Amino acid sequence: MAIENRNSIEIPEAVLADALGKLNEVRELLAPYLIALTPTQRKNLLKMADGSRPFVEKVMDYVESEPQFLPPYLPVEELKIDWGAVKGLGPILNSANLFYDNLSDTLMLAGSECFDGALSYYNTVKYASRMNAPGAKGIYEDLKERFEKNSSDESSQAA
Repeated sequence: MAIENRNSIEIPEAVLADALGKLNEVRELLAPYLIALTPTQRKNLLKMADGSRPFVEKVMDYVESEPQFLPPYLPVEELKIDWGAVKGLGPILNSANLFYDNLSDTLMLAGSECFDGALSYYNTVKYASRMNAPGAKGIYEDLKERFEKNSSDESSQAA
């Protein structure tokens, strides 16, 4: 019985190179506007989830129509800039997330099928080595390293 291959795609090298180039173009285009946060900074930030967006949008409308309620410490121009960034980057992030999900799923499936095939080959070589098939022992010795415990590392750590 043959192994089912659900990911039988061959992407031309030119397409892969073009896609990577375009992704790098987008990264370079947005790089001056993007910020990298540390894990601690991310943890400490107040987060605006999808449920909070309509609330913030209403507040932004009220800031324009009813400015008398603005706290004096709230820089309204900076608030508008931040809201513009949320509205502008949100669709880009949504598109990137969809792309990431599809790319990740495709890579996971291809990797799974490739690893499954490799394990099948390894098990056949392992059996052939036990039966003293010519050439199998060398291949088995080379491949079995993937599954051996690092006993030398463990003993050196215990010392």
